[in-house]
Amino acid sequence: MKIWLDGGLQDIESARVSVFDHGLTVGDGIFETVKAVDGRAFALTRHLDRLTRSARGLGLPDPDHDEVRRACAAVLQANPVPLGRLRITYTGGHGPLGSDRGDHGPTLVVALGETTRRPDSTAVITVPWTRNERGALTGLKTTSYAENVVALARAREQGASEALFANTVGQLCEGTGSNVFVVLDGEIHTPPLASGCLAGITRALAIEWTGAGETDLPLDVLERAEEVFLTSTLRDVQAVHRVDDRELPGAPGPVTAKAMRIFEERSADDLDP
Repeated sequence: MKIWLDGGLQDIESARVSVFDHGLTVGDGIFETVKAVDGRAFALTRHLDRLTRSARGLGLPDPDHDEVRRACAAVLQANPVPLGRLRITYTGGHGPLGSDRGDHGPTLVVALGETTRRPDSTAVITVPWTRNERGALTGLKTTSYAENVVALARAREQGASEALFANTVGQLCEGTGSNVFVVLDGEIHTPPLASGCLAGITRALAIEWTGAGETDLPLDVLERAEEVFLTSTLRDVQAVHRVDDRELPGAPGPVTAKAMRIFEERSADDLDP
């Protein structure tokens, strides 16, 4: 396995990042997860644009898109897999142990892991913790991911693959690594970005391709929605067959099944939509 680290490919056994890297010591970094199909990255332009938005939100220098593209291409060529998780990590770099940044410049790591296609449906839970829709990191895809780790561990303990958050005013927000959609009276709805959710790449494509509406939704909409589905880079569109103790028999339902089919067809037609 080879990864890209600060300018070139390195063996995973010998690649090293400083123990004083701010991505490790204070979570001062951002990342993107990109789906790779037969050695080609999906929606890479959209991911790089979001990487830049996250960098600006943290006050990091803009990442060099040409360098990141070269890094992705090199890693994909060096590690051929049919379906992969391409991870781009960009941090504040070597810095002091406190919150102030150093002057060594950012760290760029690109790595690839093989994955498999997700099941057509899954179970989710809701958790008592909230997303802060007014926080400094709201809408940024940062390496400060510990609350997602805790929530996902809770979901795993309860036989689910994802945990869903409300925001501070009780509205449905997002999952630990996914966006959530509900079907009400046959229409698809998803929380707006103002709810505090991440501007997911798959979320945006699903909205464009299915005509889903962005709607403020109370958390208890999950108790009455006809169908529920998740979107993310590696899930694409995935139906939900259980929310907490509520079963949604027949998942994927007809609206979700159509959304899954549309996404599969459109994404196959254009790898960089």
